[in-house]
Amino acid sequence: MMIWMFLRYIYAKSALLIARHVTIKIILGERMLSVREASQSDIDTVYALIIAIAKHHDQQQYVITDKAELLRAGFGDKPEFGVLLAEINGEVAGYCSYTWNYSIWLGARYMNIDDVFVWEDFRGQKVGEALMLKAKEVGLSRGASRIRWEVEQDNHGAIKFYRRLGANVDIKGVCRWQLA
Repeated sequence: MMIWMFLRYIYAKSALLIARHVTIKIILGERMLSVREASQSDIDTVYALIIAIAKHHDQQQYVITDKAELLRAGFGDKPEFGVLLAEINGEVAGYCSYTWNYSIWLGARYMNIDDVFVWEDFRGQKVGEALMLKAKEVGLSRGASRIRWEVEQDNHGAIKFYRRLGANVDIKGVCRWQLA
């Protein structure tokens, strides 16, 4: 518990000074939890995590992208998305993917989290919290005014987790209009 209080203190004091490519490292007993930005060399891992979360939600049929498209869109000169990878002792434990949007109501840029996923073997080990804290750090360092994401209304565990982090959970419907 003390390590997380210390991390939050350090985070609050230095959030605006931390560069995008800095890795968060946290010692949890005998384990080292780290969160870093994914690179091109992580593409197989990123794709496997995308497939894993889709399977977890029984939605694998909706994954249309492939590794080539992920490389083009996420790791070129103007990346359209970012990925944070969490590792415990060098083993990938989970990920968070995000994009950037602009709100005309706010008059400001914001981060949109697409996915947060932690492998089952690593759940309950602060991996999700570390991913969200790193996402917050990235958002602040890139001038975002807020972070926005969706959660299923019946995912009570996730809602409780997000509220514990200080997020407001609005119950709204999500509309999708397939154009192509």
